[in-house]
Amino acid sequence: MAASTLARASDSKATYSLPFIIVASSVGTLIEWYDFFLYGSLAVFFSSQFFPKGNPTAALLASLAVFATGFLARPFGAVVFGRLGDIIGRKFTFLVTLILMGLATTLVGALPTYSTIGALAPIALVALRLLQGLALGGEWGGAAVYVAEHSPDGHRGRYTSWLPMAASLGLVLSLLVILAFRLSLGEATFRAYGWRFPFLLSAVLVGLSIYIRLKLRESPIFQNIKETGRASSQPLLESFGDATNRRLIFIALFGQIAPVTVIWYTAHFYSLFFMQTVLKVNYVTLSWIMICAILLATPLFLFFGTWSDRIGRRNIAVAGSALAVVTFIPVYMAMQAYTSSPFVLAVLVLYQVGLVAMTYGPHAAFLVELFPARIRYTSLSVPYHLGVGVLGGLLPLISSSLVLWTGNHFAGLLYPIALCGIGVVVSMVYIKEKTHLVKIWEEVASETA
Repeated sequence: MAASTLARASDSKATYSLPFIIVASSVGTLIEWYDFFLYGSLAVFFSSQFFPKGNPTAALLASLAVFATGFLARPFGAVVFGRLGDIIGRKFTFLVTLILMGLATTLVGALPTYSTIGALAPIALVALRLLQGLALGGEWGGAAVYVAEHSPDGHRGRYTSWLPMAASLGLVLSLLVILAFRLSLGEATFRAYGWRFPFLLSAVLVGLSIYIRLKLRESPIFQNIKETGRASSQPLLESFGDATNRRLIFIALFGQIAPVTVIWYTAHFYSLFFMQTVLKVNYVTLSWIMICAILLATPLFLFFGTWSDRIGRRNIAVAGSALAVVTFIPVYMAMQAYTSSPFVLAVLVLYQVGLVAMTYGPHAAFLVELFPARIRYTSLSVPYHLGVGVLGGLLPLISSSLVLWTGNHFAGLLYPIALCGIGVVVSMVYIKEKTHLVKIWEEVASETA
């Protein structure tokens, strides 16, 4: 009842303008990823705020483990919100996830530290990270499906590529906000209480995004299948109970999602941790390196997404994965060799984010085209967040543990390299280069007829 009431109330002032739909979906995605990235950007700093003092290495690993809990919760969020998205609707579901994410992030800003409430501090932090992960588990799939189901056939890669672009800009926004508060308040004040402000700011940003998203209508494709009585009542069972669909889910997981995920987190987070903990780059310099590299790489998402509409999704993504396999270690060796050159470091991070754009730009369109409309939200979200949540979310912890275990700063790269190598093989053997030719509007029209 609440879902239908909210949908009816907001549809009365809705718009079908495709540019507005892309902006509204992308802004929400940017803000949700801003919320999620705040913890990752402050993971090293949080190790001294929410864990016992005396063993900084153990505290850092504990902080990274808490970071990983948010990712581990994402597949469960995909199950819960994917089901809602296929039963109730795309729009309502990603409104709910946005509200949950904003609430969890704002509460992190009000959370007492270890020095105040002891062991309850990390417990509460884990609980809020889990809530963030649940929310994000429903957000990305909802936004991807919503934009794709408004996009004309033949242009889906171009329009859905705005979403991963927005996710990268979420990291930029988090770095800019943190940098602004640290510089304006001073290091001592920021450590005392100023770190809370970037989290509290989330309440304002989420409120703005909710206001924008309330102006949207339901996806026309979902509206059609719902009005004609073809919406699924058990999307999870249909997604995994059907042998053909189940096979597609696992092929997508290991052939495309896994390599996309580890390239993403290597470029955005492993590079950040590497420069912060190994190269000891000043945080101001480090922030500007990441910000400049990501901003310069941002147009590449649109370029590769649009290109995939013409030549196909698979081969572009496979090329990015193959480049990651052969160049990750040389890139990080070069980063160590040019520690004192912010320009070279920025170029090397730019290259990594370029690989992200190659694999992630066509990604949303590929997944949308792989599954039928009636179970698309669930079938897309569950494998995506299994890959991103489990395989990608554990990357900082696994890679850091490999470095500590071997004593080699480059050992942490073996994990993403291995998953990218598997992805190349699975994609070339099992994925046909044809999803960009799929006509998702014709699917609905033919079933109606």
